[in-house]
Amino acid sequence: MIDLWGGCAIVCALSALGTWAARGYALRRQLVDQPGERRSHQVATPRGGGMAIVGALLVAVAWALWQWPVQRLPMAGAAAGFALVAGIGWWDDHRPLSARWRLLVHLLAAAGWSLLVWHLGGQVWMGVLAGLFAVGLVNVWNFMDGINGLAVTQAMLAAVAYAWVLPVPLSWLGWALAAACLGFLPFNFPRARIFLGDGGSGGLGFALAVLFGLGLVAGLGPWSLWLPLGTFLVDAGFTLAARMLSGQRWWEPHAQHVYQRLARRFGHAPVTLGYAVFSGIAIALFFRLQALQPRWEAVGSIVWLVVASTIWLLLRKGLRDH
Repeated sequence: MIDLWGGCAIVCALSALGTWAARGYALRRQLVDQPGERRSHQVATPRGGGMAIVGALLVAVAWALWQWPVQRLPMAGAAAGFALVAGIGWWDDHRPLSARWRLLVHLLAAAGWSLLVWHLGGQVWMGVLAGLFAVGLVNVWNFMDGINGLAVTQAMLAAVAYAWVLPVPLSWLGWALAAACLGFLPFNFPRARIFLGDGGSGGLGFALAVLFGLGLVAGLGPWSLWLPLGTFLVDAGFTLAARMLSGQRWWEPHAQHVYQRLARRFGHAPVTLGYAVFSGIAIALFFRLQALQPRWEAVGSIVWLVVASTIWLLLRKGLRDH
């Protein structure tokens, strides 16, 4: 039998080999992102490497379906939604689709996952929250995938956090996601030789929403369950709100996130590492809060939200003034 670390090593290797193959494929098909005003990179770079993460994770899920038959329903349901979101993103990487069609598929995948979480957890609010996070995280990871290594390191850290607290065998999905991200990372950081693409970024967002939903089903403290995702949620959420309040066409591509402004001043690697440190602190708090009573868990989560929001506002103001 393959142990946890052996399984992670296989998933990591599959992801790395798949990313290498995806880069060659993207170059042959001219699937390349060009530099531009709304982009943070300076040289033409192939895209679509995130499908290697998708493929490796689906292999991991297939193995889990065989290994733990009792968990076939949540794992098969998660894999179906994950493949749907990644598939429409892969299509969009090849032949750009309208936002309407992409959103329709995202909503379909989220609705399926929402109903499954409702069924597994027995609570309507769990299903609703899981569905909202599915739609939200798919788009958040797409919005925040703009500099080298950022989206994949944030996904890897969050996956480890959830894997650490989820019961076996559900925790395998978190470890497998982290291992798949690790296999992709050397191709994307510190120098990007390939980007995730919409299929990869959307797939990561949905996979993390699955781990969030499984956390609800497993009875983890719901007040702090968002913390491993909080760094991205705060930057994406407040930037979106600011654009909407200022009357901008908020659905269009832009370079107004705090991470993008920081990257223009300090470079990609320092910002990616800085965001990783900040997420590491949030994850440490997440572990601590999971052991507290619900009211103190809620208080701790609200305090962290206030702190993170204040830091975002100060950074945004400082970067605008200089």
